[in-house]
Amino acid sequence: MRNLRYQNFLKTGLALAIFCVNPLVFAAEAGSAMPACKVSPIGSNQTEDLQRYKGQVLYVDFWASWCGPCAQSFPFLNEMHQQLKDQGLQIVGVNLDENTEDAKAFLAKIPASFTVVADVSKQCATDFDVKAMPSSYLIDRKGILHHVHLGFRPGDAKELRALVESLLAAK
Repeated sequence: MRNLRYQNFLKTGLALAIFCVNPLVFAAEAGSAMPACKVSPIGSNQTEDLQRYKGQVLYVDFWASWCGPCAQSFPFLNEMHQQLKDQGLQIVGVNLDENTEDAKAFLAKIPASFTVVADVSKQCATDFDVKAMPSSYLIDRKGILHHVHLGFRPGDAKELRALVESLLAAK
């Protein structure tokens, strides 16, 4: 089953690598404007545009239920969200699972205190040029992409938090 998901993910053209990712290789270029893309609450047909978060520091995290590093990143994202949301941080986890039930089962085991949505059409992942799981994009209050991070290891948390805090400090 996992091998089939991996093959399907590669077929969509969204990934070059899943687990063996060099976080120094960026999927999108810093300094560019955040793509306008539509996402939906998991299991819903309603859509919202990520542009609605303009004015806040936005951490967009693309994830999937079968991704081990994604499971490792959720506790970090939950903690950062709880501690920095009042300073203007908005975290949006964008799920790329083909099956909504897989995402729901993941969230039942590892709940998210931040906003979680689905990219059913995969257009958002294409617009962000997602190449790995997870892929994280740090966007300033003006909607400019500042940092792209591929993969997640617990040692990455300190650097990512420092980047978030520097953007929060730049009003």
